[in-house]
Amino acid sequence: MGGKVGEKRSRGQAPRKQGDAPVRPQEPMRIAKAIAHAGLCSRRDAEDWIEAGRVAVNGKVLKTPACVVTAGDTITVDGKPLPQAEPARLWRYHKPKGLVTSHKDPQGRKTVFEALPDNLPRVVSVGRLDINTEGLLLLTTDGALARHLELPSTGWLRRYRVRAHGRTTQDALDKLQSGVTLDGIKYGPVEARIERQQGSNVWLMIGLREGKNREVKRIAEHLGLTVNRLIRVSFGPFALGDLASGAIEEVKPKVLVDQLGTKLAGELGLHRGRLDRQATHRR
Repeated sequence: MGGKVGEKRSRGQAPRKQGDAPVRPQEPMRIAKAIAHAGLCSRRDAEDWIEAGRVAVNGKVLKTPACVVTAGDTITVDGKPLPQAEPARLWRYHKPKGLVTSHKDPQGRKTVFEALPDNLPRVVSVGRLDINTEGLLLLTTDGALARHLELPSTGWLRRYRVRAHGRTTQDALDKLQSGVTLDGIKYGPVEARIERQQGSNVWLMIGLREGKNREVKRIAEHLGLTVNRLIRVSFGPFALGDLASGAIEEVKPKVLVDQLGTKLAGELGLHRGRLDRQATHRR
């Protein structure tokens, strides 16, 4: 079970401090979601807090997370009001090889979240990268934003630079544009081109929109190739660029609004006027 509210939970996942004013959910939502949206913990941890009797709504201690709250409800944890929910934030992170994209690893391997700076708020990843995959990993304070960006229906292309042992042809790669079914799993259209042949290895640029588990490696195996290096270079409009391995950089809120669109950005608390006021306050 988690510690008292306001304590730092683990490196790279510091919860927000509680303020005097309670958080006001913009729409009816489950109590665990409201707590997570306020940035204190994950939904699962919030459910544990509720079962431990630490959460109250309008002065009544909850016994179950099966509770929906609205803007008119007063929510407290350990007797203190929730902090004001802040607008969603997004970071570009250059994930090094050898880190697990998980908050906890049963095998004790180092995770992405353990490697993040101590002053970063609690974040979740937008999808995952395998332990041996490098490159761009998006991190956000908002689970709803993460789930939106992960959806294939969002239509954002993920691009990977791939080094693989073996040889292939552009004709073989072009056939992937109509999708392919491997071991009963249907993969959507794949954009792929040869960058160069380097000895016994070939460098490819591969773009896909679904990001299913081990998709790039399975497609490479279908072509008779064995991947020995995999680097994600972009996720939709966000590129890895010259971000150094292990480095992290926040996406400017106005850029995020432009990419998400006004409607979705507004649902996530990203309003231009509010962002301008926050930027002025931070300066």
